[in-house]
Amino acid sequence: MKQVLEFEKPLVKAREELEELRRKQALKNTSKVTLAIADLEKKLAELQEETYANLSPWQRVQIARHIQRPYMLDYARLCFDEFVELHGDRHIGDDNAMPAGFATLNGQRVMLIGQQKGRDTKENLLRNFGSAHPEGYRKALRLMRMAEKFGLPVICMIDTPGAFPGIGAEERNIAEAIAFNLLEMMKIRTPMVSVVIGEGGSGGALGIGVTDRVMMLENAYYSVISPEGCAAILWKHRQHAPEAAQALKLSAPDLMDLGIIDHIVPEPHGGAHNDHHAVAASLKSALVSALAELTPLGTEELLQKRYEKFRSYGKFTEGE
Repeated sequence: MKQVLEFEKPLVKAREELEELRRKQALKNTSKVTLAIADLEKKLAELQEETYANLSPWQRVQIARHIQRPYMLDYARLCFDEFVELHGDRHIGDDNAMPAGFATLNGQRVMLIGQQKGRDTKENLLRNFGSAHPEGYRKALRLMRMAEKFGLPVICMIDTPGAFPGIGAEERNIAEAIAFNLLEMMKIRTPMVSVVIGEGGSGGALGIGVTDRVMMLENAYYSVISPEGCAAILWKHRQHAPEAAQALKLSAPDLMDLGIIDHIVPEPHGGAHNDHHAVAASLKSALVSALAELTPLGTEELLQKRYEKFRSYGKFTEGE
């Protein structure tokens, strides 16, 4: 059963009415029914254009969380010629929330790292709802260093509500694992690209996001905290999540204006969940272009530009 978002319900209702008219037309084709179909098709097209051309930040968050949205392993299959998964951090164990391994993009060998969610209860338990443990971040760094050793570019796909906040993760020092990744990723001597494909939540996202190019899918979000978490702190209730999403400037257009990201990858009309192959083609093209820009750069120039990029973050505006 397809998930229907709240703001899409008028569209769904219009489509159902259109299907009902088409069934009537199949039984008895009259000029009155034909005119009604044409009129409703026009209204539906206008409603779709109005809805998706004026999405609020909160509506984009809802699309980013859509259960049918492509996940990291979907893109591994659709964008890359092959993907060979590697396991383990060589300290504690493996983390299924952070699959990673060798992949081939347009004939070029790369290291692919990402966060993976699940679509049902069993898979979500396996993937820990996309929230990685410390061993996930340590595995990611181990494979980044392997990529550096063999001269392979690194591609990171971000899709997490945040790193796992459980007792076990705290005991194994999740904060240190993420902080160490931030430090070490600044020094990895190979081209690196990251793309927020869905949710980009807090340090859990940034832990694999310190790269030469940071991209986002059109309806993804990237934020220091979830809208619900922000609303609970500032408004004392999660019902204010839409206002929080607006204030956080977490959408791709806002982050592009602020210089936090470098490129917005377009999605099919209505969101990536409507056409996996189309959004995968857009993402593949963006990744190939990014690597084509970065590969010719010398190592020292690459590292200097990466350092300058992240040092330049931090714009603010003053209001009354």
